[in-house]
Amino acid sequence: MSAKVVFSKVLGKGFGTLTEYIFRYRRFDGTEGEICREVYDRGHAAAVLLHNPATDKVILVRQFRPPAMLNGDNPYMLEAVAGLLDGDDPEACARREALEEAGVVVKNLELVSASYGLCAFVTEVLTMFIGTYDDHDRQRGGGLAHEGEDIEVLELSFKEAYGMIASGEIMDMKTVVLLQALMLRRGTA
Repeated sequence: MSAKVVFSKVLGKGFGTLTEYIFRYRRFDGTEGEICREVYDRGHAAAVLLHNPATDKVILVRQFRPPAMLNGDNPYMLEAVAGLLDGDDPEACARREALEEAGVVVKNLELVSASYGLCAFVTEVLTMFIGTYDDHDRQRGGGLAHEGEDIEVLELSFKEAYGMIASGEIMDMKTVVLLQALMLRRGTA
């Protein structure tokens, strides 16, 4: 299969860049086709579900998310810690964001996946980890004021957090994936 960009035009720049592209590609039947797509690029990111194995608790963060509000959902989303790489490798980013957002020094990181969340429209690859911590690894979190972050840090039992998937309280895809990954590693819900 082959594909190439035949046209691109930047439509807007802000937190990321929105670009219109025309792609020429080989179809599965061997013929050539063209499609026009708007693609959003804001860089790659990392996320970490913080887990205390001794207490079987997880740390999630809650922050205001405008797209959820625009869809009529609760805009204060419960999520695993995450952030843009900003030049770091994914592991360093996960550790940095755990400290900035949740006030946690991560002991061990286990890779879950490096995946596209919306591969049809967004270039971001999100590298996801499960990270361990204990009560001695906690500091003050809540995000960075200069980044406009206002973050509530919650420590919940794994069972309670996992149940929030079915109840609809957790609607963030990366958090669902990470909680399910931890459940699979444990062998039970």
